[in-house]
Amino acid sequence: MQASVISAALVAALVGYGSTIALVLSAAAAVGATAAQAGSWVFAICLAKAAGSALLSLWKRVPVVLAWSTPGAALIAATSGISMPEAVGAFVLAGLLIAATGAIRPLGRLVALIPDGVAAGMLAGVLLPFCLKGAGAAQALPALVFPMVAVFALVRLKNPALAVLAALGLGLVLAFGFGQALPPAASLPLPGLPLPSLTVIAPELRLDVLLGLGVPLYLVTMASQNLPGFATLRAHGYEPPVRAGLVTTGILSAISGLFGAHTTSMAAITAAICMGPDTHPEPHRRWMAGVVYAGFWAALGLGSPAILSVLTALPPALMVALVALALLGPLTGALSGAFAMPETRFAATVTLAVTASGVAAFGIGAAFWGLVAGLVVQGMEKLRA
Repeated sequence: MQASVISAALVAALVGYGSTIALVLSAAAAVGATAAQAGSWVFAICLAKAAGSALLSLWKRVPVVLAWSTPGAALIAATSGISMPEAVGAFVLAGLLIAATGAIRPLGRLVALIPDGVAAGMLAGVLLPFCLKGAGAAQALPALVFPMVAVFALVRLKNPALAVLAALGLGLVLAFGFGQALPPAASLPLPGLPLPSLTVIAPELRLDVLLGLGVPLYLVTMASQNLPGFATLRAHGYEPPVRAGLVTTGILSAISGLFGAHTTSMAAITAAICMGPDTHPEPHRRWMAGVVYAGFWAALGLGSPAILSVLTALPPALMVALVALALLGPLTGALSGAFAMPETRFAATVTLAVTASGVAAFGIGAAFWGLVAGLVVQGMEKLRA
């Protein structure tokens, strides 16, 4: 196996983990996860990504790289009034819907009827509030956040995929160097470092949570992760395993959801790292990068107690800034998609505004109502035409 395959897989895994782990921790905090449940969340989703990447890459002989749903984590982090067991019910539902989309063709066609602009508007509405909080974090902790922003901007000029990871690295150095970080739990004694564990969380089914979190989680994962992930494979000359990918990631998401993890999906940005000529000169052998990538994710899962101990020691404002930087790219893509088509721009604007407002009705979250509002407005536009 060429060293380039290993290095590409390592970079993809580190970028995927380091750039958005802060957002996953924010999502866990939003639903009241305990420390054990948050640890189980991260460990379970690492294992799901490892299992799915290895299985699909070996089975289909294409470099399949899975990710956790970053927009999905943002959606969860924006919720309130939901307990961890209720969130687990929504996670399991989202996973089952993804699997059903791959297994049942009419369901996939039904999802495809949602205008791309409206779906992108919902995603933009979910992401925008988190990006806006970045300025407040810089004001609260300028000595740490402004250097991180500078490094992010400079690295992004050369390699956008590594920009957030570079900002995280500098943030760690500054936080611990300036004494603004809390002492990591147990001071990380490596010989006695505990192994991660999985905690089964019995789901509680609440209709408003299933509609307000489960359905939007399914939709943002499909629209912003799975579809771009399949498109990335096609752009690199591979036939994407659409049905196998959806069924596999959906089942894995439903299973890992019982341990507190949100949805696993196809990757796009990190997947591209493993699909180019730099990975392997022969395209038909690049599938090995997916298997190596799976091994690195299993290792990241096993090392999650140490990693989470360090990250949770960082000042809250620094974590907020990291989340804001990590979501600037997805927000750019969502805004571009929302306003790309003139015929859906107004409906997308309504969707974005309602979703970003964060207002819930009947206990159902703003993302669901944003989607409903956009679809109603778009339907009225079509009737007028």
